Amino acid sequence: MKKFCAPILIVIVILPLITYGNAGSSMEFACDQRKAATKSFDFCNTSLPIKNRVEDIIRRLTLKEKVAQLYTSAEGIERLGIPAYEWWSESLHGIAPNGPGVRFNGSIKAATMFPQVILTAASFNETLWSAIAGAVAVEARAMYNSGQAGLTFWAPNINIFRDPRWGRGQETPGEDPLITSRYAVVYVTAFQGEQEKAQQPSSLMLSACCKHFTAYDLEKWHNYSRYSFDAVVNQQDLEDTFQPPFKSCVKDGHASCMMCSYNQVNGVPACANRDFLSKLIRSEWQFEGYITSDCDAVAVIFENQKYVDTPEDAVADVLKAGMDINCGTYLLRHTLLAMQKGKLHESFIDRALFNLFSVRIRLGLFDGDTNSQTYGNLKRQDVCSDEHRHLALEAARQGIVLLKNKDNTLPLLKSKIASLALIGPNANALNTSLGDYAGTPCKIITPLIGLTSYIKRISYSPGCQYVNCTSTDGFEAAERIVAQADAVIMIMGLDQTQETEDHDRVDLTLPGKQQKLISKVAGASKGPVILVLMCGGPVDVSFAKEDPRISSILWIGYPGEAGGQALAEVIFGDYNPGGRLPMTWYPQDFTKVPMNIMNMRPNASTGYPGRTYRFYTGETVFEYGYGLSYSNYSYKFVSSNKQLFIPRDFENRVYSLSEVVFPETKVELPHIYVDEYTGCQKIKFALQVLVYNHGSMNGSHVMLLYSKPPATHRGVPQKQLIGFTRVHVASGKSMNAEFVVSPCEHLSTVTEDGRRLLSIGFHTLIIGDSQLNLSLTTHIVT
Repeated sequence: MKKFCAPILIVIVILPLITYGNAGSSMEFACDQRKAATKSFDFCNTSLPIKNRVEDIIRRLTLKEKVAQLYTSAEGIERLGIPAYEWWSESLHGIAPNGPGVRFNGSIKAATMFPQVILTAASFNETLWSAIAGAVAVEARAMYNSGQAGLTFWAPNINIFRDPRWGRGQETPGEDPLITSRYAVVYVTAFQGEQEKAQQPSSLMLSACCKHFTAYDLEKWHNYSRYSFDAVVNQQDLEDTFQPPFKSCVKDGHASCMMCSYNQVNGVPACANRDFLSKLIRSEWQFEGYITSDCDAVAVIFENQKYVDTPEDAVADVLKAGMDINCGTYLLRHTLLAMQKGKLHESFIDRALFNLFSVRIRLGLFDGDTNSQTYGNLKRQDVCSDEHRHLALEAARQGIVLLKNKDNTLPLLKSKIASLALIGPNANALNTSLGDYAGTPCKIITPLIGLTSYIKRISYSPGCQYVNCTSTDGFEAAERIVAQADAVIMIMGLDQTQETEDHDRVDLTLPGKQQKLISKVAGASKGPVILVLMCGGPVDVSFAKEDPRISSILWIGYPGEAGGQALAEVIFGDYNPGGRLPMTWYPQDFTKVPMNIMNMRPNASTGYPGRTYRFYTGETVFEYGYGLSYSNYSYKFVSSNKQLFIPRDFENRVYSLSEVVFPETKVELPHIYVDEYTGCQKIKFALQVLVYNHGSMNGSHVMLLYSKPPATHRGVPQKQLIGFTRVHVASGKSMNAEFVVSPCEHLSTVTEDGRRLLSIGFHTLIIGDSQLNLSLTTHIVT
């Protein structure tokens, strides 16, 4: 969200008037059946369809009242008994006060802070993701009931982590579109209260918002700014990389909100793109909800991008495109004048109001006192509960990734470690482990606190006072204490001064003199040295990977309020690490690649290496999906069927590639366009894989199933993730895991013109070191 000036002044004035919830009987709410006037309003009649109720509200509003609803701090309408409402609340990985909708100054002083999303994604565990979203939803609703939050939350962030320098990559599930799509669906359905939908399909526990649509992944890099950046994206990349998470969020997750981003896409501002908002999201994906701008994203269309000549043009363009509400004051200040100048018709305002009030009604905000509704009993006791705090611990455990473990140094044995030296600026930093978009945690456990519960004799020295590590003043003290310790743990990495919203990195190395401190400590230590990296984006630690003096490397992301305890449990063997990297770790040399180039595919003629594991052709520090364990695992494909028949009939033509893709060649490999094929559901199949745990410890193990498609057209991925699961395998035991493969979805690829096709031929399925060659063939159905 942009830190804007003018709206802040308005918020200060309006905020005291906003009603967030019903902490007591004195709190104002719409449709109070005790009032005679309220009973006569059709919009308060819960037996009527939502459409009729919304139309009744809009019919009663004056033009001035209508415009006052197009701002996130929507004004109250006293004559109709409608209180003010704040649309902007945040819940990325716990309730956060980044927007004015959330306040920790009431009876609830804190909320559970789960790991930052990038670490949660490293668990590759949909059940865990759902549990976290459900827990955050309970706390959000409890805060609403206590008058400290709204009901509309702007999360999750489902942009693709395209470039390792992106400051907000930490907020996302990583670089893979399948994982990001699944995370979007799981988060939204759990957060919005999917379990209630069977009984009340139109009702919402809360409203989730998928952001930022679309191709948004640059903050501030060199001379490029997110406020004016034009993301030039070809149709192939748009279809198979940037859009799938948003499509899944709408079609499968049934999100009730979408946020359009600051940037332009191919010359058109995202919030003013009618083809995106009205045609694609609303018509093709059948989105039912409201579309909000990112904060001041309407203003930048005129002020930064110079896309239009006047503020009134910007307002008219976004409302005509299909945007409904403005985070910022542009619609509030310029809509009436846009109408007076003939640039905008009132019908576009009514359409926006229809979407906005529909969501408010679905949330129960026009059904009388919310204390008497389904979630009215959630209060302070439901926030920072033992259950939620334990879930935060479990999430940190499952996300931690073991990157190096020379000679099985880890886990450390408590019986052999009498003293520890703890070094690093992140070893006892209270807020660093939370990452961005964080609120006040229930109870923070830093690495120092967590390790103290295992080893009482801990000598601690930060080495560098701050993460930027501009001075060597603390090096001598650090070297002195490590020389006396049985083992050394270094907590290094990044923080929000290095990577965050509105701030991208320019380097992939550790900041300042951190590398020098690590090498100094490694040289002075008499025992094993464990390097722990606390960061969202990847760092080039090739020096530590190759240095034999550094025994082990762990990545812990920003592990949330219980991260210090989870780290200690992993280091001392009370938890067997099983997390996998959800993003590629590139070498420092990758910084030569301009961040503003959006192409995913490599270009051999220019030396452009491509991006993400699906297309990148260069060297890596650690590959996507990499992660070690204290156990060794092996796999075996149980499925014996290595051939899949794709039925075709008169409705489903099978094209040859020479017809449509390579007209200058004589290749005759057939394929099927997925959007024309009606048999996709019928050709799904189950794939059985046996996994063995050869280690001496039980393990929670991530299984990643990839497909290597035939190279039947330009830009086919090197491989692509088609399935994932996390299973618990006992020491010395095996278990059978099942993957459901949908060829149309998982084995298809995208052509240069943006069409998804299923190629007939050999597809290689890969899991670990095991492969299965699957032949897709066609025959005539008789």
